[in-house]
Amino acid sequence: MDTMTVEQNGINAVPEAERHGRPGDLFWPWAGSNLSLFGVAFGVYMVGLGLGVIPAIITGAVGYALSFLLVGLVAVAGTRSGVPTMTLGRAPFGYQGNKLPAVFSYISNVGWEIVLVTLSAQSGAAILARLAPGVPATTATAVCFAVAAVVVIAVGVYGHALIMAVQRYLTYAFVVLTIVYMALMVPKLGGALKSDAGPGEWVGGVVFAMTLLGLGWVNCGADYSRYLPSNSRARSVALWTTLGGAVPPMVLLVFGVLLAGGDPKLAEAAGGDPVGALAQALPTWFLLPYLLTAIGGFLAGAIMDIYSSGLSMLALGVPVRRHYAVLIDGVLMVLGGYYLLFVSSSFLGTFQAFLAIIGVVMAAWVAIFLVDMWRLRAGGRSYDERLLRPGAPALNWAGLVSLVVASAVGLGLITSGDPNIARIVGFLMSDEMKTGTFGGTNIGVVIALVLAGLLYFLITIFTGRRREA
Repeated sequence: MDTMTVEQNGINAVPEAERHGRPGDLFWPWAGSNLSLFGVAFGVYMVGLGLGVIPAIITGAVGYALSFLLVGLVAVAGTRSGVPTMTLGRAPFGYQGNKLPAVFSYISNVGWEIVLVTLSAQSGAAILARLAPGVPATTATAVCFAVAAVVVIAVGVYGHALIMAVQRYLTYAFVVLTIVYMALMVPKLGGALKSDAGPGEWVGGVVFAMTLLGLGWVNCGADYSRYLPSNSRARSVALWTTLGGAVPPMVLLVFGVLLAGGDPKLAEAAGGDPVGALAQALPTWFLLPYLLTAIGGFLAGAIMDIYSSGLSMLALGVPVRRHYAVLIDGVLMVLGGYYLLFVSSSFLGTFQAFLAIIGVVMAAWVAIFLVDMWRLRAGGRSYDERLLRPGAPALNWAGLVSLVVASAVGLGLITSGDPNIARIVGFLMSDEMKTGTFGGTNIGVVIALVLAGLLYFLITIFTGRRREA
């Protein structure tokens, strides 16, 4: 497919004649989208849970691997069907019922677009402040924001072929520049972190790492694998997706943890403004390459999100072409980015609350999706093309009930540092539980994952037996 031709496929099944590539090609988009310097801040966040160097690295790595394995399994469904993720969701939820999780998917994608474009603008402005001190901060931020938004929207409009090509070359550049960056920062690293973390903190670290990474991508897994030939090996599709999404950010996670052990003040500053704070420790000659690394990493993730958010909009039944859906999402991204950059004063608290809530719902969704996919495979059946059309079954109550119940329970077992959101979550915990070790683990994410899958499996087994009787 020509990379400079606007993709015409929407949520239809990609024809076999248009499928190409190998499972290994999936490594590049997932690596590029997760190889941003924000991953360094994630390491700092992990240490903030009270974990020492080794516990933070182990729990982070486990959480990354587990959460992106879920993305890899979802990607297998895309290869088999040629259909994007949230359209495939019509199987376990019904044609109309699927609109409920599709709304959350859409909010998740657009939210991440806004966050990543905002971070790219902040990064550019922080570094330009050193390269060109005379430029007003507001002007620098506005210019960087405009450039970032245009790039993300343009690549998203062209679609899959351009995204796959751009992500491959961005990954090459990021790897080289990140290695240089880390070499320059070695004197700042250390392992002097004490920890008295117990089992609760270890569990909390794994759960938090899952919400930081893979659970934000489960609703996109099939969007990039659906162009592979349908006979591609499922194991290879899952493996390369998992490796691409989990390994590069693991390296940055380790770096962030060691930074917290070697220079706690710098690490604390990096937790709030990773790019601006880390730039202060670099020599001037490396600032421009560093700027390109920082902004490029954020934009790579935003490009993936805006493409998938457009597909989620189509899965909701909005009657527009895919590239027009991307343009609509781009407008929302610009409005949200403007709010975070020029109006909001509490970015980090709002972001963490957003992660936790979306993490619960997406954990419940992916469990139901994977159980349904496994049951189809076990029964020797494949994805039904009728689900693409309005005449398909409207509601699958088994999926909807499982999603709502598991999400409600999960939201009742998480906490939030945002005072406004704290009022609507954690309702199943006492005040003592919220302030103790249990509250800090956000165990509701894992409980939603397990409960949703178990409920869906039991309900479908029970209703199936009743129909047979």
